[in-house]
Amino acid sequence: MDGVRRCLWCVVDALAIVVCFYVAATLRFDLDLGQSFSRPVTNCLILAVAAHLLIGTLWGPYAVGHVRGSYEEILDIAETALLWMVPLFFLVLAAPVDLGPRSLPVTGGALSVLTMFGARFVLRAVRTRGAVRTRGAVRTRAGVANTSGSRRTLIFGAGEGGRQLVRALVRDPGAGLVPVAVLDDDPRKRRLRIDGVRVLGNRNDLVAVAARTEAEVLAIAVPSAHSDMLNDLRRRADEADLEVLVLPPASEMLGGPKASDLRSLDVRDLLGRRPVELDLDAIAGSMRGHRILVTGAGGSIGSELCRQIAKFGPAKLFMLDRDESGLHGTQVSLTGQGLLDDDTVVLADIRDAERMHEVFEITRPDVVFHAAALKHLPLLEQYPMEAWKTNVVGTLNVLRAAFAVGVKTFVNISTDKAANPCCVLGYSKRITERLTASFADKDDNTYVSVRFGNVLGSRGSVLTAFTAQIEKGGPVTVTHPDVERYFMLIPEACQLVLQSAAIGRDGEVMVLEMGSPVKIDDVAKTLIEMSGRTDIDVTYTGLRPGEKMSEELFTPGEVINTTGHELISSVSVPRLDPDRIDMTHLSTDATAMAWMHDVAAGGGATAIPAAISRELVV
Repeated sequence: MDGVRRCLWCVVDALAIVVCFYVAATLRFDLDLGQSFSRPVTNCLILAVAAHLLIGTLWGPYAVGHVRGSYEEILDIAETALLWMVPLFFLVLAAPVDLGPRSLPVTGGALSVLTMFGARFVLRAVRTRGAVRTRGAVRTRAGVANTSGSRRTLIFGAGEGGRQLVRALVRDPGAGLVPVAVLDDDPRKRRLRIDGVRVLGNRNDLVAVAARTEAEVLAIAVPSAHSDMLNDLRRRADEADLEVLVLPPASEMLGGPKASDLRSLDVRDLLGRRPVELDLDAIAGSMRGHRILVTGAGGSIGSELCRQIAKFGPAKLFMLDRDESGLHGTQVSLTGQGLLDDDTVVLADIRDAERMHEVFEITRPDVVFHAAALKHLPLLEQYPMEAWKTNVVGTLNVLRAAFAVGVKTFVNISTDKAANPCCVLGYSKRITERLTASFADKDDNTYVSVRFGNVLGSRGSVLTAFTAQIEKGGPVTVTHPDVERYFMLIPEACQLVLQSAAIGRDGEVMVLEMGSPVKIDDVAKTLIEMSGRTDIDVTYTGLRPGEKMSEELFTPGEVINTTGHELISSVSVPRLDPDRIDMTHLSTDATAMAWMHDVAAGGGATAIPAAISRELVV
């Protein structure tokens, strides 16, 4: 059947050349039909037709099955015509026989190409309109009535993503969505048609256009849409009673946008989807061909770091954790299997100094990402000794093992709670920043820390807790209506960690740009609203010990420096001699709390909590 279609298009294009050559000749001879239909003109067009069909069949548009009117077919037609127009022009100039006017190959060829294009565009337009009609978009003066099972859909975004999505929906009857109108904030796109679907306004017109077209769905086709835009569109869609679907970031889509890429809006979209521009060459240079070790590889950050590092072609990637189930999950996500039977999976506890040296002697990594840590603030407030053993002593064990084997780049994953700390987690992570900085003075290798805030979707994050509370019927517990936090997506945070490793300044703390802080109360209410539950309340429990109303990214007095990336800045922290850790013997939670507070204060810390002060006095 495809062969028959190609033969038909050969005939159509041949007729186009015949007609266009005679038209060109008629115009050239001032409508003198006798000269226009003369033997020389006929001989010239016969050569043109023969050359076009020969070249087109061997290498051009008739050699493959193009989608009619596609960019590829148009390009093939243009190339084929050019391949015979130029030689024919010179043949007319130099041939000993009369082949008509010297301009005929150019003017006749150009008209022929335009006619071939036009025939295909007309067919494509007819098919597009037919597809829209058969899928239920019957246009009337009153609006659009749907007679099929497809849901009428507004597309927001007339850029490349929106155009491709409209075309994908029009051509896919099984998608269940039929585009009835497009909206875009760019006034230059007003009244634009995309495969027969018109741009009818901007976001301010959403409610009116939804009513006019009887739309049921809003598809946001702006893969780089920021949270402010998504929140605004969601509110307008709620007013128009539309279900909201969204295209994921371009990095998550294979090829152009498709109907299957559309997904429901979630709270991660509403809290922030900033596109992160990376210096991939710099990252690749620091990763490709190197031996890399990630501690805490079974955790949320560690596992995502492993997945992203693997894309840059390291010589070997070692995944270290004491959680065997976490290691299993990370290996499955990387390789599709979790056999746990090769040396890239390392089961070890960073608290064990001897084991760390053994692991580093065996693996000999060039780059280390130290993500292993205890991170739950309320638990560490109860058990400061655990923060001391894992976050402080454990980090020092990893630093010493890395130094002993000459690791080229060491990246310590820190937290915004290390800036002007007032909790055990903050104290312990501030100390790790200072310890890491101290190793920068020991040799020419690079030791940096990376500081950022809460990560959406990580284990134990507010999203997980709130979702579980909603599923149980509530209430959703928030500490304070005004408490706010910085949030990042896991992939975004890990991408910037890799960038920090590539551009990090020895001994400094790299601080990731976190955007604007978000109220936890807003997160809870958004999740409840998106769940469709109207019977769930928010309960305020009060700030817990060690919690701030608003987190900070910098300690007062820190000098903020720019780096080679707009989303990363850096600060210097005071060095901490590792020997102070060796000389310290802590036996109780209270002494651990007091010691970490005092040492962290050497790099900027708030007052020790009153409860601990009273315990020390007693």
